[in-house]
Amino acid sequence: MQTFLYHATTVATLAVLAVLLYGLRTLMKGDNSNLSQKLMRWRIALQFLAILIILAYAFVSR
Repeated sequence: MQTFLYHATTVATLAVLAVLLYGLRTLMKGDNSNLSQKLMRWRIALQFLAILIILAYAFVSR
């Protein structure tokens, strides 16, 4: 379980980074402001999920 949570933490963090970079790229290009807002909302949700996974990892590793 500990190994799964470790890898899930890595995947969640990379997902947050990918959505953040894509959202910033969309914002800088100025193409679609609605898409940029939607991506930033997704980033917040993914950050919440990543924090939950990190907390679960800390709880299991004790």
